[in-house]
Amino acid sequence: MALQQIVEQIVVGLGYDLVEIERSAGGLLRITIDWPWQPPAADAPVAPEQFVTVEDCEKVTRQLQFALEVDGVDYKRLEVSSPGIDRPLRHAQDFERFLGEVIDITLKAPMGAAAAGQVHANRKKFRGTLERADTGGWQIVWSDEPPPKPGQKISKKRVPAPLQALGFALDELRDARLAPIVDFKGRSQLAAPGQTE
Repeated sequence: MALQQIVEQIVVGLGYDLVEIERSAGGLLRITIDWPWQPPAADAPVAPEQFVTVEDCEKVTRQLQFALEVDGVDYKRLEVSSPGIDRPLRHAQDFERFLGEVIDITLKAPMGAAAAGQVHANRKKFRGTLERADTGGWQIVWSDEPPPKPGQKISKKRVPAPLQALGFALDELRDARLAPIVDFKGRSQLAAPGQTE
């Protein structure tokens, strides 16, 4: 049985999704798992996001160690982890799940003449908000205006930089990930008005 099949059978059997399998130098076998995602029903309330815990990783690790030993898979160290803040996006379902989030994409080929002078012709990497395109595909939208610095006053008369959009098909991508954006302002921003933490 192939490594992909063994790992997927164990991970899915335990109720998780297999995000990625990576083999690194030195015999490291890295498995990334996540909770399965189902699109919310139109009339159902939005359920809170469920995150992979250390206990989840331990449970998968124990089962994988046994299965990999039985099948004679050669590895020196096994690492099972959650996808993290820069989660890879591989399937259409991943893009559906993270609509409205900021993502980083790398194209297989540079923009070339298709850029029409809007971006550098050799550019392959983009960061923007993931949206559905009018054509039914995907697009990211961004502005090249730098974010304001803390304490910087912005004139109300200032004209903001125009938004740019790039439509793409999944087979045009070399890599797509959630943008690892960390907000160090704390959870107080998330509290409802009048609510203290």
